[in-house]
Amino acid sequence: MSTPAAVDEIARFAGTKRASYSSTIVLAINNNIAPLFFIIFHVQFDIPIAQLGLLAALNFGVQFATDFVAMFFVDRIGYRAPMVWANALSAVGLAGLGVFPLLMDSTFLALCLAVAIYAVGGGLLEVLASPIIEHLPTPAHKKASAMAFLHSFYCWGQLLVVVATTLLVSVLGRDLWWTLPIMWAVIPVINAIAFTRVPLPDTVSADERMSIRSLLGTPLFLAALVLMMTGGAAELTMVQWASFFAERGVGVSKEVGDLLGVGLFALLMGIVRFAYGMWGENLSLPKLLGWSGVGAGISYIVAATSNVPLISLLACAVCGAMIALLWPGTMSLTSAKFPYGGAAMFAILALAGDGGASLGPALAGGIAEQAHTAFAPIAEALPDDGGSGLRTALLLCALIPFVFSITVWRFAKAQAKTD
Repeated sequence: MSTPAAVDEIARFAGTKRASYSSTIVLAINNNIAPLFFIIFHVQFDIPIAQLGLLAALNFGVQFATDFVAMFFVDRIGYRAPMVWANALSAVGLAGLGVFPLLMDSTFLALCLAVAIYAVGGGLLEVLASPIIEHLPTPAHKKASAMAFLHSFYCWGQLLVVVATTLLVSVLGRDLWWTLPIMWAVIPVINAIAFTRVPLPDTVSADERMSIRSLLGTPLFLAALVLMMTGGAAELTMVQWASFFAERGVGVSKEVGDLLGVGLFALLMGIVRFAYGMWGENLSLPKLLGWSGVGAGISYIVAATSNVPLISLLACAVCGAMIALLWPGTMSLTSAKFPYGGAAMFAILALAGDGGASLGPALAGGIAEQAHTAFAPIAEALPDDGGSGLRTALLLCALIPFVFSITVWRFAKAQAKTD
């Protein structure tokens, strides 16, 4: 039973929780805003599909580099300054996504610059938000639920940016798309101010913290990195290409594709994370993760092979429910096994996740480009996708979540032997 002192301590950090939740929303805006404009970039600026895939890869590649650098300094300097900078850079990059193409001769380079800036902010956000929540005063048996609840706000942010951006593009017209990233930049500005004021937990002390070498020398931790990589790839491959796939591969309008594909994806992902955060503390997380990976793989296959547009769209959306717990669940499993990993451990996990999130969409784009050459036999066996090659890409990328499932089951078996 909680003591009055414990309740007061939890209440003291209420503002910190809200700011951390808001930071996860900012990360969702960073990761999802550009793909919503892929079809506009392709048509209005004649940017090839492969370059759009590289744009998505750049975001997560820069986040990857940021995660790597962050693991060497966050535990030493604390959370406040990096969190303020993370939100500030996110604001600059988002505003730049709309402004830079108006100022630079090369639209693609302008987009790359904006993406790179907000990707640095995003990399810091994903390194910092999880350990902040992990180290707040929370009963041990509720840690995994708290992590899932935090990551549910990523989904609400994703849903918000998809629905609002889609509706505003429809109302304002595609020529005014550049005003919308500037609008979204207001949120990280407010959040940066909040992090100058809220109380923050201490990082794990150097005396208690596991070294990076010790973590990387543990087979279970290496398995966790595989989980993060495949989980990130399974999630972001679908997210980054769902809008384009809906319009060019399935043949529905952008508005319908964004709302029934990407929007419903985010809604279902958020519901599952929220539900687990509220009521999932007594469920077996490894079993849940394993079957979630299987469900995600099946969703990819159905999206790629169905010749009924509505079923393909719904498969993309259902994938959101299936992959909902892959990322936060892996973090919870790992932090429970390595409680003294510190912010550096979360940075390494984010590194692996971003590596998968970067490689997955780029791999899908590359496969799509080769669908009518190297993968022609597969493409010919699938329903028509308007020549985009994305059905072939999604079918082959279904292997990614299946690898996640195999790995998490082996992780759980190995952990059971060591406990």
